[in-house]
Amino acid sequence: MNQHPADDSPLGKSSAYVSVYTPSLLFPISRLPKWRELGLNPDDLPFSGADVWNCYELSWLTPSGKPEIAAAEFVFPITAQRIVESKSFKLYLNSFNQTVFRDRHEVLRTLESDLSVAAQGPVMVKLLTMDQLYRKGMVELPGECLDDLQVDIDQYQYNPDLLLLAPAARRIRETLYTHLFKSNCPVTGQPDWGSVVISYAGATVDRKSLLRYLLSFRQQADFHEQCVERIFTDLYSLLGGRCELTVYARYVRRGGLDINPYRSTEPGPADNFRLARQ
Repeated sequence: MNQHPADDSPLGKSSAYVSVYTPSLLFPISRLPKWRELGLNPDDLPFSGADVWNCYELSWLTPSGKPEIAAAEFVFPITAQRIVESKSFKLYLNSFNQTVFRDRHEVLRTLESDLSVAAQGPVMVKLLTMDQLYRKGMVELPGECLDDLQVDIDQYQYNPDLLLLAPAARRIRETLYTHLFKSNCPVTGQPDWGSVVISYAGATVDRKSLLRYLLSFRQQADFHEQCVERIFTDLYSLLGGRCELTVYARYVRRGGLDINPYRSTEPGPADNFRLARQ
């Protein structure tokens, strides 16, 4: 059995929580093997995008010894060659807890520098005060929800053959979403819950087939980023190369972090909003 790239990470293992700044805790994983598995050429990807992480458990000490807290937004561009394994990211952030920084600017620059080195690409970081976080509020997803469709589901193993175009499909532009999405961590088997938004312009996708397909990820063992790339490549193949397509997953927070991969044929940044489950 092939070893998973994260098997050497702290994921699924008992870990000591280090509370003094330790950048070596970060465990990067190359994107390339999964791209090859999906038939993607890193020099000619069919999508642009980013992985947007939100952190709600960041704290450090000021020179007077007083603790500070912040929420943080991390944007890993698709051009970054590596992702960061999530538990190692949490352990790294925890290592700020008893570390003195001169000010918020030093915290920000330290995060950007360490994460950019780990990801092998420029990671953008934004720190939010509690007032700023409160003002951002929560939103509802755009488009039409698939969750009330009356469908029989009997496949919970990933199956791209479930995806179908509607009979006599005409060209359409629409946004659809589901809150029923679930996949599993490929190392620990723990469930990863999320909401998935799909916006496209192209031949009409049969909505019931789309929901069946998305629910077939229920026992799929992949990281968040890889699930979204599977969904994108399968839909892109179904719709054809002339389509416009965006797939955006907003995963439920675990351990103070939520991960939100965004893949799109259209250039531009992902809108980082917060859902009720985040």
